[in-house]
Amino acid sequence: MQTQFPYHDTESAPDAAVPSLQQAEQRFGMLPNLMRKMATAPALLDAYLALGDLFEQTSLSPAEQQVVLLTVSRENRCEYCVGAHSVLADMAEVPKEVTDALRDGQPLPDLRLEALSRFTAAVVEARGWVGEAEMDAFLAAGYGPWQALEVVLGVGMKTLSNYTNHIAGTELDDLFQHRAWDAGTGGSA
Repeated sequence: MQTQFPYHDTESAPDAAVPSLQQAEQRFGMLPNLMRKMATAPALLDAYLALGDLFEQTSLSPAEQQVVLLTVSRENRCEYCVGAHSVLADMAEVPKEVTDALRDGQPLPDLRLEALSRFTAAVVEARGWVGEAEMDAFLAAGYGPWQALEVVLGVGMKTLSNYTNHIAGTELDDLFQHRAWDAGTGGSA
């Protein structure tokens, strides 16, 4: 799949993708392999970056956002995104025991974050047809109805990247290798 989905840079990418690649490189201080692959379809890259900006504006804290993104990525068995978001969770000061529990599919030591993760997993697994019990548990943990819909935004954003990585065979960037994850074992690679 490497030849069908190359790792683009600003020289090789379609013209329409160049501004988004430049924006991504400026924002992240590097050009992540995910975005280099997404540049094959400039509209996808634009959509992913726009949804990421919108998700950052939700009422969920940066740590809660990473719980959502890691949960979606684990549910979708996306090795690239679990590895990358483990590093981003570390940068967002998510406690390592929370991130490691997410990676391992274990209950989180923080009950509120556990409720968020369970609700997010239910959204992914049920494709949005979340049961009353899951919604009640989410609300009982102190989240509001608007936050259930903010989770949907995070699920949509991460689904774009998870599926891109699956189809395009995106390799984990060197920067994220120390947090590599193996979907087959559910643990560190």
